[in-house]
Amino acid sequence: MSRPVSVTYRIWATPAEVASAAAELFTSVAAEAAAGSGAARIAISGGTTPKAMFALLADRSAPYFARMPWSQLHLFWVDERCVPPTDAESNFRMTDEAMLQHVPLPAEQIHRMEGELDPAIAAARYAAELRAEFGPGIPLFDLVLLGMGDDGHTASLFPHMAALSKVAFLIEGAGKAQVVHDVFLGPYDPESKPSQLIRPANGELTLLLDAAAASKLPVPIGAVAGGRLEIS
Repeated sequence: MSRPVSVTYRIWATPAEVASAAAELFTSVAAEAAAGSGAARIAISGGTTPKAMFALLADRSAPYFARMPWSQLHLFWVDERCVPPTDAESNFRMTDEAMLQHVPLPAEQIHRMEGELDPAIAAARYAAELRAEFGPGIPLFDLVLLGMGDDGHTASLFPHMAALSKVAFLIEGAGKAQVVHDVFLGPYDPESKPSQLIRPANGELTLLLDAAAASKLPVPIGAVAGGRLEIS
């Protein structure tokens, strides 16, 4: 049985504004976690949507770089393609080129999946690395940032995640409008829409959307660019 979840969604006019909002979320959660526990553990997805956010985080003229606790940040991936880290299809490569090459994040705090290995071996090695970092059980991230495919899939290794702070989807484009509606307002059918499996243990889920992706969601009268859904 799925657990109830409150979905808060915020809408911006353009993808660039979504990227700025995501960069602010990433930075504020990381800073708060590092101040509270001495480390910030954040899991990210691949794809093209977060690329602009990574570029903003690496931009020393933007208001995020100086606030980021780079020395205390641990970065993880929730998915990876079965390719080497130098391959154009690699999620790690995208993040590396957009952000990692430009920021003082210690190499030992970059926890990439080894997509160049046999999938079973890579999965076992990553599971061992997660256990080394978090101990047994479900990893407790401070923030998990996910994407969503046009068919409602999200390539997450942690569908029943227990993030300490937030789980957020970054979703852009008119091509995602119908699937966003179907995932969050349609019947529960995780076989065809696996994104419906994302039910954080804290019962809170956040969507960061551009206007095109949010065009089929209800916006309450008087609401300022967003709304809230209660999903059972």
